[in-house]
Amino acid sequence: MEGTSTLARQTAPRTAAAPGVTPTLESLTPTQMKVLHGVHSGLLNKQIAYDLGIAEATVKAHMTALMRKLNVRNRTQVALAAQTLARRAS
Repeated sequence: MEGTSTLARQTAPRTAAAPGVTPTLESLTPTQMKVLHGVHSGLLNKQIAYDLGIAEATVKAHMTALMRKLNVRNRTQVALAAQTLARRAS
């Protein structure tokens, strides 16, 4: 897959998955998906925590898991990955 972005390689189906669903999205928990949506919407961790009724520390733990699963290093990259994944899902 030379010349393909890391995110494209990561989200490209590698196994028999449901049509249109990538292994990356399948690996996220429902709460991680909600946190990802919050980051994509530009919310702060504190705002995401309030909206989901969880502690801010829990949001930070989900962010760490999201960064690991999306193979990115910071919040901005999580937001960009969320934007890319949202485009692919539509």
